[in-house]
Amino acid sequence: MTLTAEQIQANWIEFNTNIETYITGDRKQILLDFYSKFEDRIILMPAANNKKYHSAFPGGYVDHVNRVVKGALAMSDVWASFGCDMTTFTQEELVFSAINHDLGKMGSDTEDAYIPQTDNWRRDKMGETYAFNTSLPFASVPDRGLFLLQQHDIKYTFNEMVAIQTHDGLYDAANEKYLKSFMPETKPRTSLPFILHQADMMAARIEFEIEWLPKLSKNSVATPKKNYTLASNKKTNTQTKALSSISSPGLKSMLDNL
Repeated sequence: MTLTAEQIQANWIEFNTNIETYITGDRKQILLDFYSKFEDRIILMPAANNKKYHSAFPGGYVDHVNRVVKGALAMSDVWASFGCDMTTFTQEELVFSAINHDLGKMGSDTEDAYIPQTDNWRRDKMGETYAFNTSLPFASVPDRGLFLLQQHDIKYTFNEMVAIQTHDGLYDAANEKYLKSFMPETKPRTSLPFILHQADMMAARIEFEIEWLPKLSKNSVATPKKNYTLASNKKTNTQTKALSSISSPGLKSMLDNL
């Protein structure tokens, strides 16, 4: 699956609008400045290295994050309607965690975590559009993301730390210490980690359906045209508006030619 330049640009506007809308205090501007600094890289990042997973294409990362933010807000309403104690976390903590849950996929200040796969056999046979950058020291995605936040003086709460750390749920055995406890006193004191995990899992599943179901089933009801997060009725003048928001001339030129 591919995104057009218009879709990539519109997703970037939505990404920054979520920060403007839901993040408060001093860290709003610090977060906006951080993402502006690394705009050229993040706007074109994939969300995974392999087509077997989800959104392994240019712009896939931001597209995925935007979907997780929407899903987290919707999932929060579902949990509230079932009687969840919503006083244990804030909406800002929910959205901050969703925006930054996969930040570790960026890599470091100077190096991308995912680089183009140059092995044609692995691209064609294994579906590896990207390769892991082995020049980076290993760190899990949550750990690297939390490190990047603190490295750039972006503060996060205890709730946000646990939510980002455990957003993969029990798919990651490292999360068992948080999510598989049988003692009440060691269980999470908030449902935020579970809500974020469900939103992330839902987004990844929907991205799989958009990418793969039309290829696997002639009777699929999946709609490939909905392969980006911007609502279709907001397309008017999107490219002009989006291009004006891109700060890098080189990136503008690259996107304009997609």
